Amino acid sequence: MSLHICNGRVVGVAESSIRTLDVYLQNGKIVGLGSAPNGFRAKQVIDAENRLILPGLIDCQARLRDPGEPEKANIESETRAAVKNGITGLCIPPDTQPPIDNSATVELIHHRNEMFGHQARVFPIGALTRGLGGEQLSNMASLCANGCVAFSNAKHPLASNLVQRRAMDYARGQQALVVIQPLDHDLLGSGCAHEGAIATRLGLPSIPEAAETAALAKDIELVAQTGARTHFGQLSCARSVDMVRRAKAKGLPISADCAIHQLFLTDHDIGNFDSNMLTIPPLRVQADRDALRKGLADGTIDCLCSDHQPHEVDAKLKPFPSAEPGISGLDTLLALALRLVAEDVLSLPDLIAKLTMNPASIFGLPGGNIGVGEAADLIIVDPDSHWICDAAAFVSKGKNTAFQGWDFHGSVTHTLIDGKVVYQS
Repeated sequence: MSLHICNGRVVGVAESSIRTLDVYLQNGKIVGLGSAPNGFRAKQVIDAENRLILPGLIDCQARLRDPGEPEKANIESETRAAVKNGITGLCIPPDTQPPIDNSATVELIHHRNEMFGHQARVFPIGALTRGLGGEQLSNMASLCANGCVAFSNAKHPLASNLVQRRAMDYARGQQALVVIQPLDHDLLGSGCAHEGAIATRLGLPSIPEAAETAALAKDIELVAQTGARTHFGQLSCARSVDMVRRAKAKGLPISADCAIHQLFLTDHDIGNFDSNMLTIPPLRVQADRDALRKGLADGTIDCLCSDHQPHEVDAKLKPFPSAEPGISGLDTLLALALRLVAEDVLSLPDLIAKLTMNPASIFGLPGGNIGVGEAADLIIVDPDSHWICDAAAFVSKGKNTAFQGWDFHGSVTHTLIDGKVVYQS
């Protein structure tokens, strides 16, 4: 298949540029920028005038609820939502049912994506421990061989620091990435809101920032001890950003991301017990939100993710402390990201790097850049389109959004994976 995309503005993340260039695709690769290679004959032409051509987005934390929770979502529904919203790669954490702790489950996920998916690339993250039980290490060598791109225990606690050290030593021996969401489960307890004035006024069980920062301090020490390449996910606190910044300055092999909703919402948005605002880690205060934005701008935070957690309606109808945490984020990831450009937090190339090149580099994934020889995973975006967020219109099976009624600009007109159009508006 050969394809010619003409008249579009190409966002080059590697060189931080925006240029009007024609793009030529053949056999799943980008074969020309600006001018066609000798003998090129396009079977399809897409006119991208007044539109942006971007690398396909890579979401480094998205739960598809498959296998195990069909009432919430499945690979079919969520990969359809992904490609409609310009996401060509999805890293899925291991807390599926059953957990991703053996090669059979990895093969099941790949098989279901081939059978029912919408051609988005799905990258399983393997479990650090068997059954996510926190005690016995998983067979990381086998999981690596079957396509796991990293290892994590998701939000499940490890039995001890010794187990964590052994897991990180093992991962380093496999040259594998460890993904950690820093959580001290004793301090987390049954909390559901940031420890502060809002939680006190509403009478909600609270979560101190130390539930994240105390765990992060220990995790950073174990990185220094083991040398394991480690990615810290879903940071939420100003102190966490500062700790990662100082650890990077010491040369430790770490990277970090934050969920995009943390850059726009604070604990004030809980309002009158709105369970769509219930997340773990919780929405923090304005100073934390501002520190996350600063960390994103100065490179301390390498990636943005949706932290996509679709739920059935009943999961959010319970009282706030009993409702299930999480936001359905695939349908709003790009639009929220473009807001960061409009609000002068990042330039467009730098923003897109946080959603493409950086996660591709950290997780060792294809795509992430527009260059000759690169994988032809591309999206075409109309930056001037205007839409109002309406959960009922989400492609994702999860309608639990924190952004109902928000005014957004920017939508995807085409998504291409391996040079093939898998979505067209």
